[in-house]
Amino acid sequence: MTLTIDYDFRNQIRGFNASLNYCYQCATCTGICPVAQLTNGDFNPRKLIEASLLGLKDTLINLQQPNVWYCLTCQKCVEVCPQKVELTEIFDVIKNSCVKAGKIPDAFNSQAISVLETGIALPFSDPIMKRRKTLGLEDYNTADPKEINTLLKGIGFDKLLHFEATTSEKEGGK
Repeated sequence: MTLTIDYDFRNQIRGFNASLNYCYQCATCTGICPVAQLTNGDFNPRKLIEASLLGLKDTLINLQQPNVWYCLTCQKCVEVCPQKVELTEIFDVIKNSCVKAGKIPDAFNSQAISVLETGIALPFSDPIMKRRKTLGLEDYNTADPKEINTLLKGIGFDKLLHFEATTSEKEGGK
């Protein structure tokens, strides 16, 4: 496999977060990362940073190796980094680049569609709502989904997602 350096991509990431330049590949981030430990190294923050430093756009965006979407954004890597590299910020830039390239995992795409359609990512099921009532918790309310939909469509969020038209849209409704 030939690795191609994309200097524009590398400079784009550096432009969003200059702390990338300070990484000397000590792997402290990978040692503390709970996901790296659970995946036996399949997720590796150091490798993500290395690929970012080298401008390996195809590896990060198209192949997603390692898969940046595994990052929990727990900030443990940031807390222990001796160079104060803001890894999770850099990972967010990579995730945003993936979304713009249409490379979003189905689970994240489904949640984004749910936010667009209902105003929340993971709607509460009936059993959860019953438990909330039993525990004396208030009803769960969200902002008006139509407002959220209008705002998200206003910034072009809907154009980044892969989804089928809803039933009302298929029938000519709005």
